[in-house]
Amino acid sequence: MTRVLNAGRKEPLSGETRSVVVFLHGYGANGADLLGLADPLSEHMPDTLFVAPDAPEHCAGSPMGFQWFPIPWIDGSSEEESQRGMQAAVEDLNAFLDALMVDEDILPEQVVLFGFSQGTMMSLHVAPRREDAIAGVVAFSGRLLEPELLTDEAISRMPILLVHGDQDDVVPVKALPEAAEALQKANFKEVYAHIQKGTAHGIAPDGLSVALAFMRDKLSF
Repeated sequence: MTRVLNAGRKEPLSGETRSVVVFLHGYGANGADLLGLADPLSEHMPDTLFVAPDAPEHCAGSPMGFQWFPIPWIDGSSEEESQRGMQAAVEDLNAFLDALMVDEDILPEQVVLFGFSQGTMMSLHVAPRREDAIAGVVAFSGRLLEPELLTDEAISRMPILLVHGDQDDVVPVKALPEAAEALQKANFKEVYAHIQKGTAHGIAPDGLSVALAFMRDKLSF
């Protein structure tokens, strides 16, 4: 039984939806946390609808926020609970994306997933396992979960941009080269990387500029 994800949205400036960016927030945050990025981005992507769903579970470590799945070393959950939570969230997110494409009458190649932290983990797990390739994944400050499974389980191989702060004390910056190596080993042809200098666990202006250029290119603006 999939859970319905409540989502905030910012309509396209042009009034016509030709592409969609789906923001996937981090652990303990909510959709509104990333939806604010739509303001600076939409000026350069006027035909893009921005949506930002809340993750399906309330977060034990941050009662006002949400989580895609439990994190054992933060909330004391077991590895089994974390795995079970992630599998359920994968189903929820896939159902959300399927419904979004039908409702907005758009194709997978008109969709970008834009993840931050735990939202990046979800993006990098879900997108390659979907039947049809989306336009791309923007992956900020996260890691690729279960890299050893990717070669066997990847069905579609979309362009991926990995962005990380070199001062990140939540998810170490070494997660970026590790993800890049696993993606390339799994035959992803377009893997791009950007290190945000002097940046902790967050999205800096330079990283957002690189993400904007990537999305405009992959969505053919």
